Amino acid sequence: MIESKKRWRLTTPDEGLVQAIQQELSISSVLAKILVTRGISSAEKAKNFMAVGMENIHNPYLMKDMDIAVERIRRAIENQEKIVVYGDYDADGVTSTTVMMTVLEDLGAEASFKIPNRFKHGYGPNKELFQLAADEGATLIVTVDNGISGIDEVAFANSLGLDVIISDHHDIGDVMPDALAVIHPRHPEGSYPFGELAGVGVAFKMAQALYEDVPEHLFELVAIGTIADLVPLHGENRILVKAGLEALRDSPRPAIEALAEVSGVKQRDITEETIGFMFGPRVNAIGRLQDADPAVRLFMTEDIGEARSLAGGLDVLNKERQAIVKQIAEEATAQVEQRYPDGPPHVIIVAQEGWNPGVVGIVASKLVEQYYRPAIVLSLNPETGKAKGSARSIEGFHLYNELAENRDILPHFGGHPMAAGMTLDIEHVDELRSRLNKQAEAGLSEEDLVPVVEIDIPVRLDEIDTETIESMRMLAPFGMGFAKPKFFLGDVTVSSIRKIGASQNHLKVELAQDAATIDAVGFGLGPVGDELTPDVKIDVIGDLQVNEWNGRKKPQLLIEDVRTDEWQLYDIRGIRQVARWSKLIPDKNQVFLAFRPDTAAVFESLLGQTILGTEDLKGLEAHKYHLVLLDLPDVEDELAAVLAELKPKRIYAHFYAKESQYFEQIPTREQFAWLFSFIKKRGTFDFKKHCDELAKHKGWSRETLFFMLQVFFELDFVTLNNGLTEIAKAPSKRDLTEAPIYKKREQQIALEQKLLYASYKDLKQWFDAKVAAKEEEIWI
Repeated sequence: MIESKKRWRLTTPDEGLVQAIQQELSISSVLAKILVTRGISSAEKAKNFMAVGMENIHNPYLMKDMDIAVERIRRAIENQEKIVVYGDYDADGVTSTTVMMTVLEDLGAEASFKIPNRFKHGYGPNKELFQLAADEGATLIVTVDNGISGIDEVAFANSLGLDVIISDHHDIGDVMPDALAVIHPRHPEGSYPFGELAGVGVAFKMAQALYEDVPEHLFELVAIGTIADLVPLHGENRILVKAGLEALRDSPRPAIEALAEVSGVKQRDITEETIGFMFGPRVNAIGRLQDADPAVRLFMTEDIGEARSLAGGLDVLNKERQAIVKQIAEEATAQVEQRYPDGPPHVIIVAQEGWNPGVVGIVASKLVEQYYRPAIVLSLNPETGKAKGSARSIEGFHLYNELAENRDILPHFGGHPMAAGMTLDIEHVDELRSRLNKQAEAGLSEEDLVPVVEIDIPVRLDEIDTETIESMRMLAPFGMGFAKPKFFLGDVTVSSIRKIGASQNHLKVELAQDAATIDAVGFGLGPVGDELTPDVKIDVIGDLQVNEWNGRKKPQLLIEDVRTDEWQLYDIRGIRQVARWSKLIPDKNQVFLAFRPDTAAVFESLLGQTILGTEDLKGLEAHKYHLVLLDLPDVEDELAAVLAELKPKRIYAHFYAKESQYFEQIPTREQFAWLFSFIKKRGTFDFKKHCDELAKHKGWSRETLFFMLQVFFELDFVTLNNGLTEIAKAPSKRDLTEAPIYKKREQQIALEQKLLYASYKDLKQWFDAKVAAKEEEIWI
């Protein structure tokens, strides 16, 4: 048995609907399953989904105040007023700023931009920067990707004589700023059909209104900001990102070429994963560590040399960010392990002076990934007496609501169910830790503390080929709200197992189902290789990919998790060094069993474990034990009874035999006849004195000679008189097989042949037969 590391939630699509869409659109069953599980319930809807185009782009004037904003910007351009674009320091904010700057410059505006510094100004509108804009002669501020929460700041700008246009996508509070215009896709008085645009999407809609046309040259920026901001990739977002990805692959913008170079990818191969894992982190890195202005200059420059220089700077900062995250994550993990040696609490809160507050959210995410507990990472500032940080949560623990119960010690916080930011007094950190853990202990079950994985596509191996996997790009882009498919393969056979990597920490297996096979790789799953046994049937989940090597393409499964309810046999026979096989035995729920007391004595000292005998098994909880068979029973039924008692899911067969009889075998009847005749001819014989000479003369072992003598004694063929062996006066006519020692050796040899010296396949079949027989007895 192998238990999955996560809770699997498997969705099974309607097979009739799958077949209907598959046949009507002439697509693979795999593609049809993906569409059905994503709620696409007809071939017509599927066709529209895959062929989505610009005709579904919405009219920007459906957003409230768009007409006011456009009129004011055009008036500012006409009057040569100074316009300041006020952005944000993340990838969405940077691309939003670039979009707005581009349209303003194209229309002849006198425009500049300002982006707050995360450490000096914090997030969102800032009075100091608004004052600076006014001092520089600006009369109009256009915010992008921020502003909706800036009540006081906008009032301050108004007092300076500045007009403020807000464009944002973040949640709207109970009160909105008193701005000239508020452009927001979810404005309570608006009628925009799609409310989940990223900040760059809102900026794009303003550009569309100002250009009076769809600005296709801005698609690439919208794609980067939208994907990096993790907004749902459906509706208008899907249209914009799909168009943006196509534009990125042959974009003449120097920034794209430079980012592709420092990321080590070919521009023509850019996908949503390129943005999510390569471009996005580099653009985000600068705002986490310093001023984000260079990122905007990167996207706006038309000089490839400057673009390469700026992209190189982002790459260096990203490496620095990674190093900082690594160090903080290691220190945070050390805190958890030292504070909680018996396992993490329900909520993890770690805090330390000097941690960079720009990256603590990433560290919190890593802690959640490692421990699957809500995690808060705080940077302590003794000078101000404040702790500032970020939190990430798990399903079932509504972070915002739980934090809200502690407003008395948490004066500044914000966020949503899965993520939050906060500032509190250092003296209240321990109290917050105590309170949140009590809240979590009351609200989270043990099951809630096991990670969940959503699996939406069950497939058979015969459905998988390279063409099918490559055709899945027809459904791209994948991301938030339209996740990359997670595949489930059930009841597949492990036909080969190999641990790979310099530290043997990765797994490579071949999976088979009927006549179909596939290679599968599990990164970091090397230890699972020790738990798999040949030909075991397993369930696996993961991602399907095409592996290309030397021009040859093959399907490959990237394994995420493995499970099996099938009992398994681990063959550790012949491994004499106990240290080599003992580390394979799980730490919990194991039973080390010896049928013989002398075996128990040997292994108790070697293993440092309690060794049980068969008499100790009564009352042990069934179904939960890993059974380690240290030696052989006297008869098969002893072992069969143990299997019936424990019903183990894992059997480790060591079968230590101090004196194996298998190779000694049983002497032939001719050998017995010769020895009997020898004693009869001699009359008497002193075996104690002359056994070695006789054994050598016949080429027998000493043990063989004494075994035959013991058979003769047990059958009353011979007697012992004053230490001399002689033929009995009236020897009985009995068969050799009637001697108890003969029977015992026969049984032992047969048992050794079945258990100790059998092939793995034969041994597994023997156990299968015994387990099946006992289960049948139970059911009868």
